Amino acid sequence: MQAEQLRCATWNIHRAKGSDGNVDPGRIVEAIDHSLTPLGLHVLALQEADGECRPHASVVNVQEIATRTGLEYIHDCALRWGTESDGFLGTILFLSPSLERTKTDLIDLPGHCHRGAVSVEATFNTREVRIVSTHLSLSQPLRIIQMRTIGQYLRRRPPMQTILLGDLNEWRPWSGLMLNRRLIGTALRGPARRTFPSRWPLLPLDRILTNAPGKVLQLRTVTSTKVALASDHLPLEATVTVP
Repeated sequence: MQAEQLRCATWNIHRAKGSDGNVDPGRIVEAIDHSLTPLGLHVLALQEADGECRPHASVVNVQEIATRTGLEYIHDCALRWGTESDGFLGTILFLSPSLERTKTDLIDLPGHCHRGAVSVEATFNTREVRIVSTHLSLSQPLRIIQMRTIGQYLRRRPPMQTILLGDLNEWRPWSGLMLNRRLIGTALRGPARRTFPSRWPLLPLDRILTNAPGKVLQLRTVTSTKVALASDHLPLEATVTVP
């Protein structure tokens, strides 16, 4: 049976603060419409998409993003940090209607700066797949603990292909201990591409990874004047096979 393909993208939008220092939520929407909508995405994950401090208030127009991309904004009240938030600690997921959601969860991650992950289990053309989006700590020891927490969550859930995407804040292409199979219980793999800073990308902070039997194909940074100006990160997009 031929593998299905999910087109995925992740972008840290830096709370709409652009590389020029200006805060302009409208530029985020326009950049998504210009540079990501034409990709025909099934999954779009945003990080730093709510305010940094309580009440983690809304930053961008999520309904406008949903309209322009044709994706569904999935965050009902149970999937938001609070009533003024659009996502969970800045993580927001948009999914294609072709992904039939069967289970959604929020995962609290330890650390002095509150972090979290959003997990969605879905059926895609009869294939089961789990999508986990997160934004990990700047501290390497904390990233290891946070990935251990995600791994413990995965162990409690039914086995299925898992796609992890987001800003992992890991500057080393080989990723170190945080993605060690013994630590998280599964081998999440994928190539690395430089996404930060957006004007002169040097570090592969953002990742799209999956475990077997899936593969990450055609991974690339999305480069355009609009996205480079709208945030300090570049978006990352890839095709992920779902056998």
